[in-house]
Amino acid sequence: MTQEIQSVMKKISLQKIVLNIGVGQSGEPIEIAKRALNQISGKKSSERAAKATQRDWGVRKGEPIGVAVTIRGDDAKALLKRLLEAKENKVSSRSFDNFGNYSFGIKEHIDIPGIKYDPQIGILGLNASVSLSRPGFNIRVRSKHKASVGKSHIITKEEAQDFFVKEFGVEVE
Repeated sequence: MTQEIQSVMKKISLQKIVLNIGVGQSGEPIEIAKRALNQISGKKSSERAAKATQRDWGVRKGEPIGVAVTIRGDDAKALLKRLLEAKENKVSSRSFDNFGNYSFGIKEHIDIPGIKYDPQIGILGLNASVSLSRPGFNIRVRSKHKASVGKSHIITKEEAQDFFVKEFGVEVE
C-alpha cells in the first residue's frame, strides 16, 4: 500500500476558460455572437477588435470582428464538462501545448448540452481555450517583483493530459 506523496505546490487546477467567436465583421453578426456566448456561459461577453487592416476582407484596424468571454472558478469547471460532452469526451493530444493549455473548437454551438436552437441566433462555431495553473503561478503577473515560473514548476503536456483524464474522465487520442 504505497502512496505517492506530492507537494501541495504541484497540484494542478483549472485557471480559466476563454470562449471566442470570430465573425469577421462588425454590426449585427457581433450582436448575434454576443447573444450566443451569453446563452452558453451565462456571463457578459465583450467585443474583440481587429489588430490590423485587411483590405481584401474589408476589415479595418480597431473594428470589432469577434466576441469573447472568460469564465473562472466553479462556473468554468461546470462549463468545461458540458463543452467536453459536446466533443464526446475525446480530446486530441495535439491540442495541448507545453505550458498547460488546451484549445479546441466546436463546429455548432447547439451541440453543447443545455443549449437549444434559437432561430434569431442560428448556428455558430466557437473556440475554447482552457488554461491550467499551479499555486505560485501568479508571480508572472503580480505588480511588484515579477518573475518567471521555474522549469520544474511549469505544467508539461503529459501532466495536463493526465489532469484532464483524472478530473474530467476524457479519452486522449
